[in-house]
Amino acid sequence: MEKTIITVVGKDRTGIIARVCTYLADNRINILDISQTIVSGFFNMMMIVDTSSLEKPFTQVANELNEVGETLGVQVKCQREEIFEKMHRI
Repeated sequence: MEKTIITVVGKDRTGIIARVCTYLADNRINILDISQTIVSGFFNMMMIVDTSSLEKPFTQVANELNEVGETLGVQVKCQREEIFEKMHRI
């Protein structure tokens, strides 16, 4: 399994989860875990997904998710799990 961490941050609005999850489903990316909160009108979501069935290069998916985020007015970041863990080691 190839795990990827996806974070979505920005001003809350209707359809953020729907658009991101639709993109993931259309690209055969399975959501393993998801957490989202809204604080004072700001949306924050973190997902752990399985990207082992990807048919596109990882960088293309990351760029396309970034474009989805831009259309929604939020930031979408993707990091492979091993990179995420190395960056967040104490």
